[in-house]
Amino acid sequence: MSNYRRATIPGATYFFTQVTYQRIPWLCSDLARESLRKSLLRVQQLYPFSIEAIVLLPNHIHCIWTLPEGDNNYATRWRFIKTFVTHKCADKLGIPAEISQSRQKRKERNLWQRRFWEHLIRDETDYANHCNYIHYNPVKHGLCQSPKDWQYSSFHRFVAESIYPEDWGANDIPYIPADIGHE
Repeated sequence: MSNYRRATIPGATYFFTQVTYQRIPWLCSDLARESLRKSLLRVQQLYPFSIEAIVLLPNHIHCIWTLPEGDNNYATRWRFIKTFVTHKCADKLGIPAEISQSRQKRKERNLWQRRFWEHLIRDETDYANHCNYIHYNPVKHGLCQSPKDWQYSSFHRFVAESIYPEDWGANDIPYIPADIGHE
């Protein structure tokens, strides 16, 4: 097994990608969205953090979080979010993916990939590039023609806050460095 090293800087801002088990597209269902929303709110009450940007796609989620000063424990937050969502909707979703012996041994279900991707946001440019990646991702995956057309995204908040114009990403592909999302 690999020895994963994660950045754990207290009070930092991080980009995350969490993928569904076997990339099964269940995340945009009404039940999953509601369960995820409630789970995020519940975990934020227990372990505060701010969600700077987010996009929900059928088989994965990208987000940027900022943790409180002195706190670097994003792994516990992800564990609780995934656990809460699983308890709320795993049986109701009825996902047909078989649960491997390894997953059974660990008492894991068939909703989430075991690991998540994390990237420490280094500076304002890195932050902006990751926000662009998040908000353009539904277009990249062919789910819509423009970021404004995808409802499961913080793009609309960014427009309301005048960070993006409403037509951002509609006519031109925004600049997103090639290593973003592939770090």
